[in-house]
Amino acid sequence: MPAAGGGPGEPRWDDPRWLVAERATEAIRRRFPAEVLAVAVHGPLAHGDDDGGGDGEVGLLVATYRSGGGPLPATRRVDGVLVDLTVTGADDYLRQARTVTALWPLTADRYVTTRPLYDPSGWLPTLRDAHLAQLARSRPAEFTTAARQAWYRGCAAHARAARLAEWYETDQALLMLGEARLVAATVTGLLTRTYFRDPGDAVRRTGLAGADMTEVGAVLARQADELAARGRPVDGTVEDLLDA
Repeated sequence: MPAAGGGPGEPRWDDPRWLVAERATEAIRRRFPAEVLAVAVHGPLAHGDDDGGGDGEVGLLVATYRSGGGPLPATRRVDGVLVDLTVTGADDYLRQARTVTALWPLTADRYVTTRPLYDPSGWLPTLRDAHLAQLARSRPAEFTTAARQAWYRGCAAHARAARLAEWYETDQALLMLGEARLVAATVTGLLTRTYFRDPGDAVRRTGLAGADMTEVGAVLARQADELAARGRPVDGTVEDLLDA
């Protein structure tokens, strides 16, 4: 049962999310006692607020001793609280935490701020420290390379959005524009070594939440110039393509 609290990320008696998370943890430990290494919460509940996910959502992480063990990943609403259950092998997750990818700005928060519900071996601090150590070792070129990989996705999404708008496929164009906004925000995060809590946080903090087609295109163009200045031009030859 969660203790009374009030600080960032601390359990509260009056927060139904903690109650559901505790019940889920007990059920997982009871059904998979030999498989589960740790159970934790991430997202708004780990931060101790309702920013991003609202007060009716729980992100629950189950780390298992081996890949494929434990419960299956699932999403259900329990007593009015939406529970998103992520299940991962502990070693696999540690490997991800030690890698800088094009999605780093949207994944790093989970490595750093996830809070334990059950963690007798101290695996979560190991996860956090492994990621922070990787960031300390990573060179600027790694982030720039990842930013270029992300930029290509943003450029493609923006081009599709513009074409769909020309065809008056407004709904589809808006969806692709939303993707382009998010990727452009991700590129900004990589270039500045900034990670975000979630996609909404990413577009909000980078000023892209309300950007229109022209504005997003201008951001992508500036990012292309910065990538070129950092030695990672977005344009290349066939040989560059094959040698990548």
